[in-house]
Amino acid sequence: MEWLNYHHLLYFWTVVREGGVSKAAGKLRLSQPTISAQVKMLEESLGQRLFDRKGRSLVLTDVGRVVFRYADDIFSLGGELIETLRGRPSGHGLQLTVGVADAVPKLIVSRLLGPLLRSGENLRLVCVEGNPEQLLTQLATHALDVVISDAAAPPHVRVRVFNHALGDSGTSFFARDPLARRLRRRFPASLHETAMLLPTPNTAYRRALDQWFESIGVRPRVLADCEDSALMQAFGGVVPAVFPAPTAIEAEIRRHYGARVVGRTDAVRERYFAVSVERKLKHPGVLAITSAARERLVG
Repeated sequence: MEWLNYHHLLYFWTVVREGGVSKAAGKLRLSQPTISAQVKMLEESLGQRLFDRKGRSLVLTDVGRVVFRYADDIFSLGGELIETLRGRPSGHGLQLTVGVADAVPKLIVSRLLGPLLRSGENLRLVCVEGNPEQLLTQLATHALDVVISDAAAPPHVRVRVFNHALGDSGTSFFARDPLARRLRRRFPASLHETAMLLPTPNTAYRRALDQWFESIGVRPRVLADCEDSALMQAFGGVVPAVFPAPTAIEAEIRRHYGARVVGRTDAVRERYFAVSVERKLKHPGVLAITSAARERLVG
């Protein structure tokens, strides 16, 4: 495998930026012959001429312009790395890449991440949705900074991660009127044999719901199993059926889907976690998420 000599590339980059060998020599505090020799070695290693001489001036060749563009990206990125490690924001700002487990309600995600977008900070947010196993794999390779999940990463997971509790919420059941009014009188017994939209059976939330239904002797008629909570809630806004959602986002459910509360229970709680490769959270964006959770995730 061939490796690029970054010292040679730095001398070439500086010559172009400073406008000549003599100015680059002054910038780098080296002699002109040393700079010229290093640039020549870079040309030999690449097998391409980077400069043409026109009179007393050096002019970039087509290849030289390509190499300079790459060098500019490389050394600009290196400068951003130094600035970030020193705690000073770079010109491009800080990027936070968040993995979101597909079972986490989108309205909960917006509560946690919304303050970041409204903060006015120079931060770019990237959201990636998927199943927890895929997201944890990406977290292990540092493709993600943090994963927001509805369940803690299990102890047998192959990657070393840490679970940071964000909060939890009880459960509210919703339906459109007049169904909501009729079922409210005898809740939760009224849920027996009532058409219901539920999360898919592979989720922790669905398992908790099924256990609660069994404990109170209720057997709802499952109309649809929805992997996407936003889709389930959208169905609930147009279909005469009951659907569950975290109590923490009751107001948003009523506003967005025109649904009304049938009843509530604290026996079914949905929990949320920030999963990271760090035992102690350090990324300022992740710290902002945990702060938002303390203030806004109230069941």
